Amino acid sequence: QVQLVESGGGLVQAGDSLRLSCVASGRTFSNNVMAWFRQAPGKEREFVAGLSTRGGSTRYAESVKDRLTISRDNAKNAVYLQMNSLQVEDTAVYHCAASRLNVPVTSMEGYSVWGQGTQVTVSS
Repeated sequence: QVQLVESGGGLVQAGDSLRLSCVASGRTFSNNVMAWFRQAPGKEREFVAGLSTRGGSTRYAESVKDRLTISRDNAKNAVYLQMNSLQVEDTAVYHCAASRLNVPVTSMEGYSVWGQGTQVTVSS
């Protein structure tokens, strides 16, 4: 069973950049599709970006696709989310998630393992 730990969140100003990391324990990381979700206060958790097992296929939410980039390093059991031109609306807890499906999907039900999350706060 993969276990996930996120890091890299913080308080930044609008227009700044952040890079989130998610490190996985377990031998099967490279077999998992990985994704980032986020949950803003008072809102449901939403899909942000997803990545296939070898990184060849990506999927993004429309609201972030020009500003955020998901990547992975299977040798380090890590997945990353590079966030540029951050906006106040990006404020949320960001969670990484692992799936045994073949492609990244946007539904939470497609992911069986979740990290605790890392807080990103963007001030104006």
